[in-house]
Amino acid sequence: MRDINKNLTEGPTGKQLVQLTWPMLLGLTGMVVFNLVDTYFIGKLGVQQLAAMGFCFPVVMFVNSLSHGVGIGTSSLVSRNIVSTHRNTVKLMASRAVLLGIIIVAIFVVAGLLTIRPLFIALGAGPEILGHINDYMSVWYYGVAFVVVPMIGNNIVRATGDTFTPGMLMVISAIINAILDPLLIFGIGPFPEMGMKGAALATVISRSSGLVFILIVLIRREKLLSLHLGRFQEIMKTWRDVLSIAGPASLALLITPVSIGLITRIISGFGKEAVAAFGVASRIETFALMMISALGSVLIIFMGQNISQKKFPRIFQALKYAGYFSLVWGGAIFVLLVFFAEPVSALFSDHQEVVNITSQYLKTVGMSYGFQGLVMVSMSCFNGLNKPLPSTFFSVLRMLALYVPLAWVGSLYFGLPGVFWAALLANFVSGILAFLFLIRTVRKLRESEV
Repeated sequence: MRDINKNLTEGPTGKQLVQLTWPMLLGLTGMVVFNLVDTYFIGKLGVQQLAAMGFCFPVVMFVNSLSHGVGIGTSSLVSRNIVSTHRNTVKLMASRAVLLGIIIVAIFVVAGLLTIRPLFIALGAGPEILGHINDYMSVWYYGVAFVVVPMIGNNIVRATGDTFTPGMLMVISAIINAILDPLLIFGIGPFPEMGMKGAALATVISRSSGLVFILIVLIRREKLLSLHLGRFQEIMKTWRDVLSIAGPASLALLITPVSIGLITRIISGFGKEAVAAFGVASRIETFALMMISALGSVLIIFMGQNISQKKFPRIFQALKYAGYFSLVWGGAIFVLLVFFAEPVSALFSDHQEVVNITSQYLKTVGMSYGFQGLVMVSMSCFNGLNKPLPSTFFSVLRMLALYVPLAWVGSLYFGLPGVFWAALLANFVSGILAFLFLIRTVRKLRESEV
């Protein structure tokens, strides 16, 4: 499948969404498997190492969210111009966006390297876990550049209508990581036994392969990267255009790891087993929702192209498909978790308490996955429609206004299960409100064009 510069403003809506989503699903599956493989092998090292990964998870998400936010802003900008704007102009937009992402993340990486110990102490990590955290993060931070460029580059390629190539590149990175993880963590054959440092190094090496491949695609095939960026005023204009979406989008994405960091701090009061279980459950949850994540990534470019051509019937049809799919998929995942939550949890730890807590989380929060999906697709649609502020608002509503305070109250009165029920309630409320507001927003946009 090599469908470059695909026009998404014509043709059957449902068929196009399916054609674009399955390659995205392939790629996201690769990335989720990437994280699950890390969790699996680190779990073999022990509960302390697994708990260390639980503490690292929100910080890794934070940095990834910064680069993903720039990627969303770039994807929205390119998708709104790819059909009607001169190719060289789009090339300059893409090149400037990549530079912007590198600068932003570099600043946060330097700050991260200087604050590893105080940051994780603030998150509740004890002295027995801090050493493992430092081993992982001190290596991972140096490899962040290999994460940023592929993430933004993949978004640029998707905006042209090609979701297959980014998906395959993500799968290749996941395969390389799965091969390197046991070799570097346990020291198999000629490789040194590096433990947590090995897991981080495997991540850096595998992501660097993705960097090489995406640069080849962007430079040689798509011809969408250049060292010539134009005049300073033009660079700043593109950065403003990207940041008008990337700023709110990054903020919306950053709210999740910040909130998860706060939730981790609450859960740390119940012991390292609870933190380890929460880290495992978060990764399984990401896997369970990856189909909706794939659809959300596609909706950004679909909405971007169609709103630029005022194709409102196609937009409403896509919203109907996305809403129904989210609820049905979430319901199906919950049914599976009712029967398989415990055996799936046991794959990542042989500590029975960790397995029990992970299973309890999945069976409780799993009831609301369809509504969490509604939040996810709504946020993607808002970004594609060049309306990033509602996306940020509903992220704040779900995580900071509902989940965190309810989790704190729930933990005081109901213990650890109270935290899980808080997540369920936050998903239900925010999912319904976000999707209803999205439909209302599109109707107002249509009326303004009449």
